[in-house]
Amino acid sequence: MALVPDRAANFFAGHLGHLTSSQLEALEEFRANLSKAELYTAPIDGTKASHDDPTLLRFLRARGFALSPAQKQFSSAEKWRKEHAVVNLYNTFDPVEFEAAKRFYPRWTGRRDKNGLPLYVYRLASLAPLQKELDAVPAERRYQRIIALYELMVRFALPLCSDLPHSSSPTPITSTTTIIDLEHVSIGSMWHLRNHLAEASRLATANYPETLNTVAVVNSPSFFPTIWGWIKGWFDEGTRNKIHVLGKDPGPTLRNLVHAHDLPKPYGGELEWKYEDEPNLDDDAKAVLGGSMPKGPVIYVDGAAVSP
Repeated sequence: MALVPDRAANFFAGHLGHLTSSQLEALEEFRANLSKAELYTAPIDGTKASHDDPTLLRFLRARGFALSPAQKQFSSAEKWRKEHAVVNLYNTFDPVEFEAAKRFYPRWTGRRDKNGLPLYVYRLASLAPLQKELDAVPAERRYQRIIALYELMVRFALPLCSDLPHSSSPTPITSTTTIIDLEHVSIGSMWHLRNHLAEASRLATANYPETLNTVAVVNSPSFFPTIWGWIKGWFDEGTRNKIHVLGKDPGPTLRNLVHAHDLPKPYGGELEWKYEDEPNLDDDAKAVLGGSMPKGPVIYVDGAAVSP
């Protein structure tokens, strides 16, 4: 499986700076329709729009630039955000709990793929020792933790990576590349984690569309077809097509997607990083962030990481 990053325009097709005339017209009409429905506020007198164009385009791409379905999903997502008070939830999330919650979900390596997308890793065997702790978290709070970590991605990691040098700059970065590591995972542990994983997957598909670009499944066990039978229903067809099973020796394939110096050693690269580690930032990110990943809820705006 090649997984060769396409640096031509078609990799960013449907993204800002790579829109066809019909897609640009659809974006303009989408803004107008959302404004009429009181779901969007245009920039006025120096104030920013309620939603930037990269966000609107994620919803349009998710629905093939069909305006009515895109507006339906956007409206549902906005309703969901109000019901869960997402902005306030993130802005006021306890920093200690926030850092602890990262241990249960995909973690940013601090590096990016060859197109500038942030590289995440999810090593499921690392959750096994923490299973009792995870089970002790009330369902509602677990859901809130998932929301907070997705907000970290869209309000910090993606805008940061958009600002860092990348091959298609100034096209914004609006999605991630993720390695899912199934080494030492038993079918029993996968069954136990299924609700935890389904919850996060469905939340993302509905409310954070088109934030997943590529998923590389590595170290897949012989029973993976059984697992796939459980989980494939969590994703729409477009997302399923982004999932690639690489097996036991993913290095040669992953190095087509990620420079060796940015790819963790466990996956065939040169980067000193494992799932339990903090992000190992590249030099460009270190320069912007003052040398290390900030703790707790943080957003990236106007070239700086700040508390929300």
